[in-house]
Amino acid sequence: MRSISARASLALLLALPLLAGCLERGQSPVAESMGDDDQFCQANGTVKVGSSEYVACRKDRDVQRQRAEARTDRRQRDLGEYMLNNPDRR
Repeated sequence: MRSISARASLALLLALPLLAGCLERGQSPVAESMGDDDQFCQANGTVKVGSSEYVACRKDRDVQRQRAEARTDRRQRDLGEYMLNNPDRR
């Protein structure tokens, strides 16, 4: 009985780092690649925080990010469907 308990705890100990990767929180890779919106919108120096140009810039960045994430999700979904429909190909 003791060896089963030891094996289970050892298996859990080995699987824990793998499970921790699934729980990682943070920004999506798309958001990280686009950088900081605030810095981008203020880069030319003439746009002030709160102005209509600044708000429009932030909205444009949001739309760009959403489109990029949608493309990434679509590519991932298409790859999964391809793999399901073509299981014998590598």
